[in-house]
Amino acid sequence: MSSPSSMVDWELAGRTARRLVGPGPQTTREEAAAVVRELHEAAATAVAHVEDLTGLRALPGGPVPEIAVVDRPGWVDVNTAGMAALLDPLVDALAAKQDSRPGPLAMAIGSRATGVQAGGVLAFLSSRVLGQYEVFGSGGRLLLVAPNIVDAERRLGVDPSDFRLWVCLHEVTHQLQFTAVPWLRGHLEAQIGEFVEATDLTPEVLRERLRDVLHSIGDAVRGGDEDDGGLLALIRDPRQKAVLDRVTAVMSLVEGHAEFVMDGVGPDVVPSVKTLRKRFAQRRKGRGPLDRVLRRLLGLEQKMKQYADGRHFVGGVVDLVGMEGFNRVWSGPETLPRIEELTEPARWVERVHGRPAIPA
Repeated sequence: MSSPSSMVDWELAGRTARRLVGPGPQTTREEAAAVVRELHEAAATAVAHVEDLTGLRALPGGPVPEIAVVDRPGWVDVNTAGMAALLDPLVDALAAKQDSRPGPLAMAIGSRATGVQAGGVLAFLSSRVLGQYEVFGSGGRLLLVAPNIVDAERRLGVDPSDFRLWVCLHEVTHQLQFTAVPWLRGHLEAQIGEFVEATDLTPEVLRERLRDVLHSIGDAVRGGDEDDGGLLALIRDPRQKAVLDRVTAVMSLVEGHAEFVMDGVGPDVVPSVKTLRKRFAQRRKGRGPLDRVLRRLLGLEQKMKQYADGRHFVGGVVDLVGMEGFNRVWSGPETLPRIEELTEPARWVERVHGRPAIPA
């Protein structure tokens, strides 16, 4: 339940999203039950394949990750709670910096208005997200959004069993990253704390920057290709940009690593892996004008570029020093890639391994 000082009315956000979300593809009760069963089986099968390819292992004695197969409203509920758990403490921290007055964001935009806006964003994403490993919020849970997976495999015209395992490989990789590298979550939380510490927005400045962003995305309706970073363009303070660069590098790493695994298992595990990759790449380009506007506003095009850079980094490092050499990246915060190293993996090899990069 949202606190009176919350920037967002999260209950309203959840209700709005549930009202706006589409029902998903038509399936019989038997078909739906079979999908749920197969996704659970695919997620369990994926674990061994990811471990074998990456060389990572969850720490013994750690919590057993939960796998939840959900529908779109279920995804909305989980992420409404997760966003509230992540953002509300940040707003409280901002308010404390303003001499205990209501936070500048809460003063600039009413919580009900932002609740409706947040609900629209959640509804949009709820029809597109295939899977998700919860890093924040409740943490430690792997979500698979069954209707979206079924919808995607039908649209792409691919083998359902192959596609379901392929999606699970990606999400299980994220699960393994955070269970095998337990300091990673705390590192991200610390970066978010630094980001808040560097934030000092007044309501007037926030409104001005929001207007700039909203004005700049107008060309997305007309199919413009230039990406201004969406809401990320609100971040102009050099200290915030430095933190954002570090967070971007980490998230590009974890996504690029998962992409590498999806493609790296090979046709022995997923027979149609090459077809899946080719057709799935087309899916990520978005569909109609509204889709382009929302993707631009949310910065998703920028995100896709970052993930491509992460895939380039992981593949490049593995080519140079092998998987064991790449796994030095998980040693600690100091061995994580810097944003400029994502596109030049040899620079990371020279910095971390202390020698010029030579193909493995």
